Order: sequence, then structure tokens, then C-alpha cells
Amino acid sequence: MPPRTAPGRGQRGAPRGSSPARGASPARGASPARGASPARGAPPRGAPARGRGGPPRGAPGPGAAAVAPGNVVSPAGHVSAVGVKRPGHGTMGRPIDLQVNCYPVDAPNITVFQYDAIDPDRLPARANMDVMKQVEQDNPTIFTKSMAYDGRKIAYSAIDLPLGGTSRTFEVTLAPKNGGTAPKPGSRPPRVYRLKLTQAVMINTDVLHRYVAGQQSLDTAISTGLAAYNTIIRMEPNMRYPFNVRSFFTPEGSRRIGGGIELWRGFFQSIRPGPGRLFLNLDIASCMMYRPGPLVELCLDFFERMDLARNTTQTAQFLSPNGMGERDRLRLQKFLTNLRVTVPATTREKKRPIRKISDRSATNITFEYQGRNITVAQYFQLTGTQVRFPQMFCVELGSGGALVPLELCEVPAGQIMKKQLPSDKTKDMVAFSTQKPFERFRSIEAGARLLQYGQSTYIRDFGMSINTGNGPLQLQARILPTPQLQYGRGSKDMTVVPRDGKWNMADKKLVNPVAINHWLIVTFESRRFRDQAQQDLVRNLVGGFRSTGIVMEDDRPIIRSANPQGNVVAQLREAGQASFQTKKSPPQLIVVILPDHGNTDIYTAVKHFGDVAQGVATQCLKVGKCVGANIQYWANVALKANVKLGGINCTPAPRAVPLLSDPANSCIIMGADVQHPAPGAENRPSFTAVVGSVDQMASKYVATSALQVGRQELIDDLQEMTKEILTQHMGYRKAREKAANPAPKKLIFFRDGVSEGQFGQVLEHELPLIRAACVELGIRPAITLLVVIKRHHIRMNPLGNNGDRSGNCPAGTILDTGITNPVEFDWYLQSHGGLLGTSRPAHYEVLYDDSRFSADAIQSLSFALCHVYARATRSVSIPAPVYYADIVCARGKHHFEPGFAVNLSDTISQAASVDAYKDAYKQIHPSQKKMMFFS
Repeated sequence: MPPRTAPGRGQRGAPRGSSPARGASPARGASPARGASPARGAPPRGAPARGRGGPPRGAPGPGAAAVAPGNVVSPAGHVSAVGVKRPGHGTMGRPIDLQVNCYPVDAPNITVFQYDAIDPDRLPARANMDVMKQVEQDNPTIFTKSMAYDGRKIAYSAIDLPLGGTSRTFEVTLAPKNGGTAPKPGSRPPRVYRLKLTQAVMINTDVLHRYVAGQQSLDTAISTGLAAYNTIIRMEPNMRYPFNVRSFFTPEGSRRIGGGIELWRGFFQSIRPGPGRLFLNLDIASCMMYRPGPLVELCLDFFERMDLARNTTQTAQFLSPNGMGERDRLRLQKFLTNLRVTVPATTREKKRPIRKISDRSATNITFEYQGRNITVAQYFQLTGTQVRFPQMFCVELGSGGALVPLELCEVPAGQIMKKQLPSDKTKDMVAFSTQKPFERFRSIEAGARLLQYGQSTYIRDFGMSINTGNGPLQLQARILPTPQLQYGRGSKDMTVVPRDGKWNMADKKLVNPVAINHWLIVTFESRRFRDQAQQDLVRNLVGGFRSTGIVMEDDRPIIRSANPQGNVVAQLREAGQASFQTKKSPPQLIVVILPDHGNTDIYTAVKHFGDVAQGVATQCLKVGKCVGANIQYWANVALKANVKLGGINCTPAPRAVPLLSDPANSCIIMGADVQHPAPGAENRPSFTAVVGSVDQMASKYVATSALQVGRQELIDDLQEMTKEILTQHMGYRKAREKAANPAPKKLIFFRDGVSEGQFGQVLEHELPLIRAACVELGIRPAITLLVVIKRHHIRMNPLGNNGDRSGNCPAGTILDTGITNPVEFDWYLQSHGGLLGTSRPAHYEVLYDDSRFSADAIQSLSFALCHVYARATRSVSIPAPVYYADIVCARGKHHFEPGFAVNLSDTISQAASVDAYKDAYKQIHPSQKKMMFFS
């Protein structure tokens, strides 16, 4: 029986027949269509009125060059936004011409008819689409134009289908694929599929044109219209190629990388609203596919044992209960779960999903058949199928639990692997996906030709056209002025202006270097790290640290060798105690030398020991990196160690960021993120983190973290976490900076990790928690809440000679016209210099703003904050507090005892499992709470 997956629960917009008249706003309160964002038609979220006093919005700052904007739309006064309406466009910086991977879309004002497509058999999306196509072919008088179908719940038509009522059920049998033959006489009759279409919504696309013109608030009708257009453009390639939600993939240029994985390339497509027009965002995409062919070969490839493939006897032994341990069997089972296979030897072409791998062989599993007990191997022999290697495992297929020997199963091509990329395959994926901007845009243009939008029946039937003839859109962006950075006394030059997003530590002293009186070295790599290497490391590290201004009183640290297979925490504790007895003081810093490979468990244990258990700063170094490294390497290590011990490396120059340097309007910068369990991980929590600046120039940060129910994006404990950060900020400013009034006047909060569809939820759930934390502390700062989005597909390609050495746009390239939201306050900022491939700009959107910042003010601040990331001498892709929050989330696993595992059965609820994790979760050691332990 075919596998059954639950269909998507599409939501409806306005009832059929209640579509608004042309130009009128549709009724509010309806749920958005499947895949669409929540309605954005609510009144402004508490943002104060704009334009009261001060310079005009968008006016150039001092010395700023005015730049001609691209497509500019000013939203009408009656139009509302989820967050903040655009107050104007930025003007600071110099112009740069570039391409973006977008194409103009023309769509007429028509009515699109939406139908619920109910599949009682709950087929996979691709099978549902085949059924829909067959229904159309069998009923040409009803379906005079092609239906666009998402494969789950919702279908769209350019005409009002004559169903003879509000709904109709169609029954069809699928024609044989690839010229297959008809069923033989006497064989099982072909399966009958049923598809029920029910009238749902009429979509008046005129509201989309009003929205992009800035004359309409975003609401259900617009979200539903965008969802329809996206389904229409994806229909043609989705019928021909493997696909996920927004991308499809082709086998051309695929690459096998071992581990049972193939890499395929494809294309991402999305219709988006821009100022004055709709546009298509087209980008290249990559995915993991299961290696096709015999399932036995896939299993061998998973274990990197394809050397056994030519020897069938060795293969059979390896893939048997006697040849494989239980741990490896479970690893393989996890990898294969839900992979669909066929069993050609039984003449069944139906794909069925793997549910489990048996723990016994085909000769040891028995069941009752025709009144007697037989083995699986005997069953297949009786039914005419030869089993050559019955000692192999079996796989359990489909909902019926049929057991089939491994050797009989085939893996069809084009099955997307929806699991986490193995860490040892990251390098392969990066190499496969990396393309310089001009190469990426060349591939995108090739994709536009491959897609042949003008030839698509679906696009033509809905009257749409996509203009790809002139190539990707060309726009004018700006390059923001680079903020000056300030270093400490003794530097050859105390101020630095980064170039191409980077600078170095040559002849520079840290703003606030620490003094290290006692440190020690523990090495878990004794083979390559012996006497001379140890002495070289000490000499080079001391020299590198001193070059930055760090005071190294102790140049003869104790060096201890440790067993990488032993108890890491116990060995570190013993080393620290021995060093204490010798030096008569606890070590401030433990430098840990790790093997180049297989060091993940050691690293996790080291961080648990330092951050949680003992409260001492640790600095891990891979042996291959530190042996023979130059002084610049050690200076960079000093950057991490200095902030871990309470120092400050550099700050933005006060003149560069007046928003921070104004003592009358002190500011705290905060960042928050949530990290979810890997795909396929069940009953695992999500980790949350909030970080915040404590000093006036937003260069020193503290962090707090927690865990919550897995895959929940909104932060439950945000009020307490915000309160903790604010308390530390005020304590530091009072004690260390002698601030008369340490309470911040402004609170700028960068939220990472939320999608566009969750903006309203962030405002409704998280903003009140931030405000409540302030009320609890008796302070009332002006709050500005921004979202930073990294997972999007907008890319930029500089034209002419405007690129940096990597071919990317220069650091500081900002785009706030042309392809931005027609109503809301957003922009794209590429704040970092290019390295490999095509740089991805960060997408910023302002959701709430008490301070009524101008575009130039908040954009330049965001860019400056990308330069205060303490671990590097280069600007980074997102503001430092956001980057730090991401790191703190990733380090959540360090808060458990090394080797911690909760025995979670399938019967334990998600809530119960999270409680178990919470009980075992340990907070940061008190001595580390005020330090940048995450650097």
C-alpha cells in the first residue's frame, strides 16, 4: 500500500463570493492561505507618530553624498504595516551599480479561484500532483485551463470551474509511466484515486497592485494572492523534477560525496512584492540526495565501505547481525528511515518508505504463512524470488510492516535527504555550492532560460509574464562610510579605518588589555606536541599576547599531558589543582591543545569544565594550527583570550557612532536567537540566548541562555533574560564607567532567527516581555526592535570594476530601494568583505521604534556593530550581538555533563522530555557570567 503522509492543512481566506470589490480592502480576521504570512493589516504597533521636529526624514547627514534611489514608493498615510512604516530612504554613502537576482513580473488584474483539494488517501505531494494532472486530462470540458496545485491542500484556477455545485469528487486511475504496459488479464486491477475539489476563495489580484504601489495594507487577500502566484510559477518544474517547498533540483552536475549522499543543484523561485512592482527572486540551490541504485550499495557507501562492493560474500557478512554492531545498525536505521524503495524482483514498482531495519537476518525472522511458520527468506523463495544472501538484515516497509531482505530493494533517484548534513561532509557541500558572484549570476541566467517561463502553460493560463530577456535587475545601491575603530594607548595609530571589511593587529594595542599572572597548558595530543613544540608554543604565545598589550607575568606555565580517551573534566581539574599547588593561585587561563580530528567530545567537555563546572577561562587550539604559527596567529588568539578574561579589544571611535557616544542618551544593544534541534531529532529542546552590551560603546557583552520546547521560535523566558542583561549593564556602567545614571535611555534589540510570517508574533509576544523587564527594574528606555534575517535568497553582483578582490560588492553595500518592501522599513546590508563564493547580505526590518530613528541613523549603527565582533579583525555579516547570541545558542550542549543522555522513549511526551533536559541543564558558572565566555 502506498505510504500515507498527512496533507498540509491549508487555511482559507474570505469565503467564496465575499471577495472585495476592486480597490476595496478585503475583510479582516481571516486566516492566511497555506504558506502565507499572517495578516499584516493591524494598526501600527505602538510606534509614535513620525515627523515631529528634527531634520526631514531621509535628509543627508553631515558630509554625506546624496545617491539617486532606485524604485521608490512612499506608502500612503492610511496604509498600515506590521511594524514600522518606512520613514524615508537612506542617503549616506557613495553610489554603486549592481545586479540583483530578481526579474520583473507582470500580472493582470484578474480573479483567481482557489479550491480545497482533499486527498482522502493522503498521498505524497508529487503523487497528488500526478492525480490532479490525470483528473484534468480525463475531464477536458471542466478543466479548460491548467490548475496550479501545491500537492497538498490548495489548488488554483484562472476560471470558475463548472463543478455542478460547490464541490465534486473525481475518480481516476493513473496512466502507466514511461510508456509502461497495461495490466495483464487476471492481474490486480489498477488503483482508483479520488480527489475532491471544493470551492474556497476568490482572490482579487488588484489588491496586490495596490499593495506594491503603497496604497494597500498587507492582509489576508495579499498573502493569499502571493501564495497563488508562487504555486503557479513552481508548477511546471515541480512536475518534472524533484522538489521541496520552494526549490527544484536536476541531476546535471550531481556529485557523490560518500556517506550514501549525492549533491544536486537546482533553483529557488519566489514571487515577492517590491516598490511599484512584483518581482521574481531566482537563485541557485543545493541539496542532499540519497544515492540511487541497490540499497545494499547505499548502505556500504554510508559506512564508506564501497571497497566491499565487488566481494558479495564480504558484503553479506558486513551487512548482517553478526558483522555489524548494534550502534552501527541504529546509525544506519536513522539514516534510512523514510527513504522510499522499490522491490523490482516482486514486480512491484510502488515506492514504500523504510520504517526500521530488523535486528535479525532473513533466516532468523519467522512468521505464520498458510498455516505454518516460515522464515522471511523461505517466503520469498516460495513466491518465486531468489534470496542469495539471507544472512543480511531486512528492512521494514510501509505502514503494514512488510519485511524485505536488503538485497531485493532498489533506491529510486531524486529523493531529497531531509536530515542534518553530517559534519564531515560540510566541506564537500561548501565546495559544491560555492560560486563567485559572476558565476552565480551566470548560472541564474541559465536557470531562467531552462525554466522558459514564457512557455509555461500554467503561467500563460493565469496571464502572467516574467521578463528575463534583459537579464537580472540592475539597481543603484550605496556603500556606507566605514566606521573608524579605536585601539589602545601605545598603538602606532590609535584609530583604524578598515579596508575591504578587514584590518590587522600590526602595531596595535588593545583598548583594555588584561594581565595574566597564572596560566597553564593541557595537551590532549602528545604525539605531535612534544618538548620542542611545547617550548615554541609558550614563547610564541607569550610574544603574541604581549604584542597586543596583554601583560604576561608568567612565561613558564605548567604543561600537562592528558589522555584523550579519559575523563576530560577530571584531568583538567587535576591539572588545575597541581598548578594551584605550585603557583599558589588558581589559573586565570587554561590553554588546551586538541587533536586536529576527532576532537568534538573533548572540546565539549573542556567548555563544560570552564564555563559551567569550574568557572575558568579556557582557550582551545588545534595542534595543526598552533605548531609553527606566526605572531599574527597568536595576536588573534589574544583577541579571544583578552575578552574572556574581562578586557576590551577595540571600540568604535566616538565620532563614528554618535548614537552610542552621547552620554545624555546612553544606549544598550541587545541580541537574541533560538537554535532548534537538527532535522529528524525528536524530543530535543531548543536553546535560547540573549546577549547585551554593558559598556557605553557597545564593545563588551554578557550573555544568558535557557532551553525550551523544541522548534518553538518565540522565547518563553525573554522577560527574565532581558532583566538579567539590563541588571548587568547598569551594574557595569555604575561600577566601571562611573555613570551617574546607569539606566539606558535607549534599548536597541536585534532579533535573529524569525521569518517574515512571525513578525506579528514577535511584536505580540516578545515585545511586551522586553517592556515588562524594564518596568520590573523601574526603567523606561525607548525601545527599538529589529529583526535580522540571514536565510533569504537575495544576492548582489557588482557591475563594472566596483567589486572587491573576491568579486563581491564592497563591505558596507546597502540596498533600501528597488526590491525592498513597498510599505515597511527594511533594507539589505552586506557588511562584510567577500571570502569564498557569493556573499549574502543580511536583511533587516524594523518592527518597533520608540526613538523614531532616521534611515541613515539606524542603518549606520547596524553597520558599525558589525565591526565590534571581538574574535576577528574583520567586519562580520550581522551585528556582533546577533552573532554572539547565535554562538551562545550553539554552546547550549556544553551546559550538560559530558556524556549526558536522557533515555527518551517514543512514548515520552515532548514536554516531559524538555523537563528532563531542564533538570540536567546547568547555568553558567557565576565567575563567568560577567565575562565574554562565548568569544
